Amino acid sequence: MSTPNILMTRIDNRLIHGQVGLTWVNTLGVNLIVVANDEAADDPVQQSLMDMVISDGVETRYFTLQKTIDVIYKASQRQKIFIVCKTPQDVLALVKGHVPIDFVNVGNMHFSEGKVRIHKTVSVDNSDIDAFRELGELGIPCEIRRVPDETGESVANLLN
Repeated sequence: MSTPNILMTRIDNRLIHGQVGLTWVNTLGVNLIVVANDEAADDPVQQSLMDMVISDGVETRYFTLQKTIDVIYKASQRQKIFIVCKTPQDVLALVKGHVPIDFVNVGNMHFSEGKVRIHKTVSVDNSDIDAFRELGELGIPCEIRRVPDETGESVANLLN
């Protein structure tokens, strides 16, 4: 088993949309998007909608967190992988399952009751903060950057 060719891991509660399916895909040069989220893996309607915004030549897989952990090391080296998760807890579960993630891009985490806005597109609750802190303790930097040409901001700096 060789190390999978993961080019980026992103947290975005919208999962695949225009910024992910076109802008990031084209910038990174990926040919496979893995949506690692238990709910999306079980929702063919949501999958069809997300597939509508994907660039030509890019494949998608919709896996549960456990299936992602189970199959990621079976990926071919020719697969240039972009992992998209809904929450920092999803990413933390993948990391604890030994998915080789060394950096996390944070795009969007909607505001809702019980959350505090730390950036114009990112709101967190205590569970999110705990997950981000644990990722940091594991040596995995998390950076808010919506689009490739934007300057990133460290999540750790915003939580302190």
